[in-house]
Amino acid sequence: MALTPDDVVTKQFQHVRFKDGFDPDEVDDFLDEIVIEWRKALEENTELKAKLAAFESGEKAPAAAEAAPVAAAAPAPAAPAAPVAEAAPATATAGIIELAQRLHDEHVAEGKAQRDQLIADAKSQAAKILADVEAKQREEQARLDRERNTLESRITELHDFERTYRSQLRSYIEGQLRDLDSQDGPSGSSDSPLSTSGR
Repeated sequence: MALTPDDVVTKQFQHVRFKDGFDPDEVDDFLDEIVIEWRKALEENTELKAKLAAFESGEKAPAAAEAAPVAAAAPAPAAPAAPVAEAAPATATAGIIELAQRLHDEHVAEGKAQRDQLIADAKSQAAKILADVEAKQREEQARLDRERNTLESRITELHDFERTYRSQLRSYIEGQLRDLDSQDGPSGSSDSPLSTSGR
C-alpha cells in the first residue's frame, strides 16, 4: 500500500469498548505501516539522488562541446526534482509529528480522565465506608442504650423487691414478736395464781 502524508493525517482508529482511547494493536499496526513506507521513501530518495549524481557525472564525461549544452539543459529539470523529492519527506515528517502529537495529547487526556475517575471512585468509596462505620456506631450505641435501660429497669425492680421484702419481713417479725408477747402475758398471769395457791 502506498502511504501518503494525507493518509497519516486522516487516519481514523476504532474506539475500544469499555474504555476511552484507541485500540493499541491497531495504532501499533498503523505506525508499523508508517515506518515501512517511510523507509521505502528514504531508500527511494537515496536511489534518486544516486541516479541524479550518476546522470550528472555521465553527462560531464563526453566532449566539452556537447557537455556544455547538455549540462546546461540537465540541471534545469533536475533542479526542481530535488526540492520535490525533499518536500515529500518533509510533508510526511510533519504529518508523522502531527500524528504523534495528537496521539500524545489523547493519551495524556485519557490518563487525566482515568486519574480523575480513580480519585472520584476513591472519594466515593471512602464516603461509603465512613457512612457504614457511622451507621454501625449508631446501631451499637442504640443497642448499648437499650441494654443500659433494661439493666436500670431491672435494678429498679430489684430495689423495689428489696424494699417490699424488707417491709414484709419486718411486718412478719413484728407480728411474731407481738404473738410471743401476747402468749407470754396470759401464761405469766396464770403462773402467779398457781404459785399463790401452792402456798
